[in-house]
Amino acid sequence: MRVTMKSSSLIKPAEPTWTGRLPLSELDQTGMNTHVLTIYFYTKPSQDWDTVLQTLKASLTTTLVHFYPLASRLSSIAGGRLELDCNAAGVQFIEAYSDVKLADLDDFVQSPIFHHLIPSVDYRHTPLEEIPLLLLQATKFVCGGWSLGFCISHVVVDGQSALHFLSEWARLCRGEQLDSPPHLDRKCLHAGEPPTTYSSIEQHVQFRPPPILLGQSSNVNERTKETTVAMLKLTETLVEKLRNKANKSLKTETDRGFTRYEVVTAHAWRTACKARNLQPEQPTAVGICIDVRTRMKPSLPEKYFGNAIIDVIATGTSGELLSETLGYVSNKIRDSIEKVNDEYVNSVIDFLKNQEDLSKFQDLQRSEDGEGPFYGNPNLGVVSWLTLPMCGVDFGWGKELFTGPGTDDADDGDFLILRGEEGGGSLVVALCLQVRHMDDFKRVFYQSIED
Repeated sequence: MRVTMKSSSLIKPAEPTWTGRLPLSELDQTGMNTHVLTIYFYTKPSQDWDTVLQTLKASLTTTLVHFYPLASRLSSIAGGRLELDCNAAGVQFIEAYSDVKLADLDDFVQSPIFHHLIPSVDYRHTPLEEIPLLLLQATKFVCGGWSLGFCISHVVVDGQSALHFLSEWARLCRGEQLDSPPHLDRKCLHAGEPPTTYSSIEQHVQFRPPPILLGQSSNVNERTKETTVAMLKLTETLVEKLRNKANKSLKTETDRGFTRYEVVTAHAWRTACKARNLQPEQPTAVGICIDVRTRMKPSLPEKYFGNAIIDVIATGTSGELLSETLGYVSNKIRDSIEKVNDEYVNSVIDFLKNQEDLSKFQDLQRSEDGEGPFYGNPNLGVVSWLTLPMCGVDFGWGKELFTGPGTDDADDGDFLILRGEEGGGSLVVALCLQVRHMDDFKRVFYQSIED
């Protein structure tokens, strides 16, 4: 397959927007400092391709009037912190053409050509102040179908906010009115405010270095191992088997059953311990990403635009996880999630505000020097997209055929739980592991559900 780039342009807001420096919250600055990739595929539109491109661009300029932070640039300030320079510099829009048909993409499941269809960012050679926060690529296939590659800065938005923008852009592209304006003021997460009381790192183990393999002094060696990506499908029947196994540990009939996320995360964690052949006494952690919008008092404003997620950590030893029941491990996941309330979120923010240098807590897991958090072997990082409204994005020519993550930038231990194409309670687990562990992981992952 060959993809040819025809043009690249910067799309700016259609009207003048507010200019100046916009403070970011601590939750913006301590997650992934890279872009998140997703892709949408569509059948042949009812209009000619030039009209499609013009309509996409015209509606994008209008949408950016309301979502103007996306047309901004990041700027470094003291203490490893970042802020938004709202300068209407624009978002990058690429027009491209492919020499294959949509039917050639093997039902879209983790096709190796995805990275040709989604814009990439050269962090190493491009100054921070010049990197667009949003990059888009519209690619036409020879059958007339097309794809939209979506590359957005995780410093500026989380999944809920990114999809809010995407849904409003699609609405305006269809010729409708804006439905829900974004809430752009980040002061509800204390952006730009001084710290109050000090919270210690002992309260927040997620900011400690994750475990490393026994006998090693750092995780540098594990970072260099070759990795591969897979998409594992779980039918609704398999998911329910996992839930039933986990729920056997509940003490009374009134106990709340475990969620799909809790049991699948627990199952993946145990499976990884076995596939990696970890020693029984090996400490291991799983990073869990939590949306705090409704966990705060009061809840964050509707359509808050920014990052409203924090990470928590569940820990154990490999021997403990494999010798105990699935319900026991699922309860470890649940306990970590349920401690996240208003007091906890504010203590996280306060802890970060008191740090002279935030860079040591930022997600630098792709750095070659081994610095920063690393949730590869012997750890996992499991993110859920189950509550994200990814599907049904219609720009005026019909809803997508398929949407999914662009996992070309994944690292060892990265797991993503998605809704399955079959609907109902089916799931897809997108994961990245070292090549030497992947086959064993797949085998154990499915076999142990039936045990």
